[in-house]
Amino acid sequence: MSHLTHEGLDVTSIPPPSQWTAARPWRGIMVATALPFRDHDLSVDHDAYAEHVRWLIDNGCDGVVPNGSLGEYQTLTAEERARVVRTAVEAAGDGARVMAGVAAYGSTESRRWADQAAEAGCGSVLLLPPNAYRADASAVRAHYAEVAAAGLPVVAYNNPHDTKVDLTPALLAALHADGHVVAVKEFSGDVRRAYEIAELAPELDLLIGADDVLLELAVAGAVGWVAGYPNAFPASCAELYRAAVSGDLDRALPLYRGLHSLLRWDSKTEFVQSIKLSMDIAGRRGGPCRPPRLPLTGAVEAEVRAATEKAVADGRR
Repeated sequence: MSHLTHEGLDVTSIPPPSQWTAARPWRGIMVATALPFRDHDLSVDHDAYAEHVRWLIDNGCDGVVPNGSLGEYQTLTAEERARVVRTAVEAAGDGARVMAGVAAYGSTESRRWADQAAEAGCGSVLLLPPNAYRADASAVRAHYAEVAAAGLPVVAYNNPHDTKVDLTPALLAALHADGHVVAVKEFSGDVRRAYEIAELAPELDLLIGADDVLLELAVAGAVGWVAGYPNAFPASCAELYRAAVSGDLDRALPLYRGLHSLLRWDSKTEFVQSIKLSMDIAGRRGGPCRPPRLPLTGAVEAEVRAATEKAVADGRR
């Protein structure tokens, strides 16, 4: 890509404007936030979490996603989960910048969490299919209809690896036609789906759902990233994302290659421990996880540590 100049200024050094707007608050870089627990009793450190949310936004991210899988929502009590959302809204300074995760075992419980997110002032919610039942298409559509009735924009989360329910392009198109979803966090890893989704539901926003297919989905037309590794390196990840979605491959490809040894851990079973370890190494508190997640050991720990230390040495931040 050639470098255009204006009055001596290299305009390719200027990041493109964010895709985030209050009207479409699910766009841009929405960080699925890791949740800090205290070492001695694994209680939630809400003050540290608030500081983390502010730091992410100050370093180029558009908003946050509390109570996602990276936030270990399955291990939280109802009181903790509600307070995490309220903390995120207050720390973000604008509730529209918060996309609350509302996944639960049943549709009624997910609806309650969506109602709570609306009361807290969130701009949108992120919703998995039913995750205790291999729902068919009719049940999936009823599930999303129930949660959409809370009144907030719903971002579907397609993670067939964990839920065993696949939000195929055809099913996503039906959910969008029903008026129940505005976007999809695509985590299947099959980047070919981006084009079929665009054909079947051209108004449905595609969000990058796995860090290690960021460039491929950005090129395919993604307008957002529900992100993991910005928890450790927000400024560098923001630079990568904005270069990718603006089509500046001269800038994006070297960044992507340099970070990919880390980004791929977002798609592995140990993603929570990996990102928290990277945070610790990068000078941000990641800290422990709650059981059943245990600290990384052996070859996995060594690989994550080496990739993170290289990123730090390369000046990633």
